Amino acid sequence: MRTLDLIIIFGYLIGIVLFGSWFGRKQQTTTDYFLGDRSVPWWAVAFSIVATETSTITFISVPGIAFARGGNFQFLQLVFGYLAGRIVISLLFIPSYFRGELLTVYQLLDRRFGGRIKMVAASLFVVMRNIADGIRLLLTAIVLSAVYTSFQPSANAEVITVASIVLLGLAMIVFTYFGGMEAVIWVEVIQLGIYIAGAIAAAVIITNAIDGGFSTAIANASQFNKFSLFDFSFDFTKTFTFWAGLIGGCFLTMSTHGTDQYLVQRYLCTDRPRKAITALLTSGAIVLGQFIGFLFIGVLLFSFYHPFTEAGYASAPSTAFPFAGGDRVFPDFITRHMPSGLSGLVVAAIFAAAMSSSLNSIAATAVNDLYKPFRSNKSDKHYLKVSHILTLFWGVVQIAVALLMRHRNRSALDMALSIASLINGPVLGVFLVGTFLRRVSEPPALIGMGASIAVMLYIFFATKIAWTWYVFIGSSITLIVAGIASFAFAPAPSSRQDELAPGISSK
Repeated sequence: MRTLDLIIIFGYLIGIVLFGSWFGRKQQTTTDYFLGDRSVPWWAVAFSIVATETSTITFISVPGIAFARGGNFQFLQLVFGYLAGRIVISLLFIPSYFRGELLTVYQLLDRRFGGRIKMVAASLFVVMRNIADGIRLLLTAIVLSAVYTSFQPSANAEVITVASIVLLGLAMIVFTYFGGMEAVIWVEVIQLGIYIAGAIAAAVIITNAIDGGFSTAIANASQFNKFSLFDFSFDFTKTFTFWAGLIGGCFLTMSTHGTDQYLVQRYLCTDRPRKAITALLTSGAIVLGQFIGFLFIGVLLFSFYHPFTEAGYASAPSTAFPFAGGDRVFPDFITRHMPSGLSGLVVAAIFAAAMSSSLNSIAATAVNDLYKPFRSNKSDKHYLKVSHILTLFWGVVQIAVALLMRHRNRSALDMALSIASLINGPVLGVFLVGTFLRRVSEPPALIGMGASIAVMLYIFFATKIAWTWYVFIGSSITLIVAGIASFAFAPAPSSRQDELAPGISSK
């Protein structure tokens, strides 16, 4: 990388912060700050969903999956589940989001069960999302560290990584503090276009740099079985199988896209359910194409670096040999082998992905679901001020998570999705309870969530069950235990039983 790249990177970062500040002039109410006054077009929401799913973690980690020793296209089995999950959400959940004026998805749980369920679900979201986005911040800092060390090879990579975490975290905080959710969505639209263009450019450059070109890359990939797509085994310890992908991926998407404030908040930025459904289904088609493209970049990198020609490749401790982990393969190519100017633009888009954070969604949840119940008589301006303060606080928390996680070698994608899956199962389960088990009241629902959390912690720490099954298992336990426990309690009042009932709204 050259000086031009640094100018582009830091100019882009400064521009993003100023962009957020410009949007800040419109944030007069909490509805403006959290939902963009419900006036965002559906296509922008669709691109925002794609950008959120792609993020820094996907952009960097997915090529590493195909690059790794034994890596292949079996990750796509999970994406097929993502598509199925979107259909279920469109039919089951989205219509209920537009009954009344919601600011967070957890307010539905308050209507159906009561305040305690809402606060438990909201708290789980806040914990999980801060951990997941702290990991995303760490991965982005690794890229910035690689950029700097390409200029100063003698620099201490550890010190640079720590400094990068703090720098990017502060930029993320300032941007989100002023811009609110609408700024996040529009930056994600811009960011998506930039890094898709950058990924296509990278694929072309890698192909031209391979000795023998595209045909050699295909031959090498075929030799090492990189295009293997389906695994129909019933091994619950394997992360990517057809059944884990279809069933586990469906339930994972139902949780992340159907009951997680981070993504549901984007639907609420439109003014009617059909626009939200169109945005969600459109995003699925784009995401499938994206993941195929990123996996193919990993195949091309496999031939570009040709690690299989090195002695000891088969027995190397790192499956991403000669790199310490798969997350470091694509950043190395971007910073060392892409033309000046283009590499700077791609890295800048990666940084923008880190700043399109969940801080606004976390603040919305913390204020509306955890703070308002105890301070219910305050003005909207008071809640807006608290939202800004909490944006600062949670930004600092995510910086701390990134610093604590920086010595782990596990794939960032694998780590972030496993943590999200661990917590999202109990939350999805209570939404399913509210939808299908109308008799269940708040106490048995809480018992179901508690049992699910306990079992999932045991599975996470004491078993080898793949994370792709976590949401399915966690939500099933919540549903079953709550259903059984309901016979020991009075049924829910009839006025609450229809709050999560499916059906297309007339809006």
